Amino acid sequence: MAVRRVLTVNPGSSSLKLSVLEADGTVAAHSEVASEPGEREAEQVAAAVARMPEPDAVGLRFVHGGRDFVEPTLIDDAVTGRLHELIGLAPLHQPLSLYALGEIRRALPDTPVVACFDTAFHATLPDAASTYALPEEWRERFALRRYGFHGLSYAYALRRTGELLGIDPAGARIVMCHLGAGASLAAVAGGRSVDTTMGFTPLEGLVMATRPGSIDPGIPLWLQRHGLSAVEVNDALEHRSGLRGLAGTGDMRRIRERAERGDGTALAALDVFHHRLRACAAGMAAALGGLDVLVFTGGVGEHDPEVRRRLAGDLAFLGAAVDPEANAASSGDAEITARGAAVRTVVVQAREDLEIAAGVRAALGAS
Repeated sequence: MAVRRVLTVNPGSSSLKLSVLEADGTVAAHSEVASEPGEREAEQVAAAVARMPEPDAVGLRFVHGGRDFVEPTLIDDAVTGRLHELIGLAPLHQPLSLYALGEIRRALPDTPVVACFDTAFHATLPDAASTYALPEEWRERFALRRYGFHGLSYAYALRRTGELLGIDPAGARIVMCHLGAGASLAAVAGGRSVDTTMGFTPLEGLVMATRPGSIDPGIPLWLQRHGLSAVEVNDALEHRSGLRGLAGTGDMRRIRERAERGDGTALAALDVFHHRLRACAAGMAAALGGLDVLVFTGGVGEHDPEVRRRLAGDLAFLGAAVDPEANAASSGDAEITARGAAVRTVVVQAREDLEIAAGVRAALGAS
């Protein structure tokens, strides 16, 4: 079918981002409304859609596709039922997408809706990278494996990196850094994800704004044996850990400002953040057997030159280095490689909306 305009719907923890994209990627309209289910919020969604140009199709981001959904999928009643079954794998994120699906169905009842999955990019992980060393009966019964996330961001950034550098990404060993409130890394070889830092849930891996990243799995068990409930532990791991637990805030800009004034707590938080980032990035490079390209995307990755400078410096032993002026001046998509550096470094603006729109057209066989 012919698809001229696509409405992309990106549910987040606090807002629902709606964008109408023309066939050439131009944003014809954009709106953000509250993502919490409720009568008032539903009215806001309906009003926002009514103000926008009428789309030919809708693309809706789902964080989790489980083992079954590994490509953009047209949503029907059967698919909706299977998406509900995945709530247990992403209890914070999946209900928001399903809520958005219901509201979009009410606002645009005759418009096809395609689900686009963050986990799909990592469906190519080899068994050695995706398998947890847990009892087989657990792995099978509960679908325990490394799924990985931020896949829509990675897929777009990978394609855009090839355009920026004039290379075929399939021929390069690439470490991709999606750094934002949620943060992860991906190792890409042959144009495919071969390792990533997030796992069964988005809690694993790097230190994030409010999530701790990888910790000793004995800690939550110990806390529960000493009187905390599973609900209390889960709340702390999702909302009160990471940079917030270390510095009282998950906002990297505020932490950076405090560190520049010599605040010891902020400086220590940055050291913890970078220690984990350096170790995980080196691990991704090891999974690739070397490093050709380093990619930064996401809110922090795009806008914090000090994070980029420090990580490139930490990976200098692999040949990474950024040009100080290019790094400081970077805005939007740009190469910031230092002259003579063996590893090329780029910054790519996160555009999940473009990747969702591309997925919609692929799923519908659109021209």
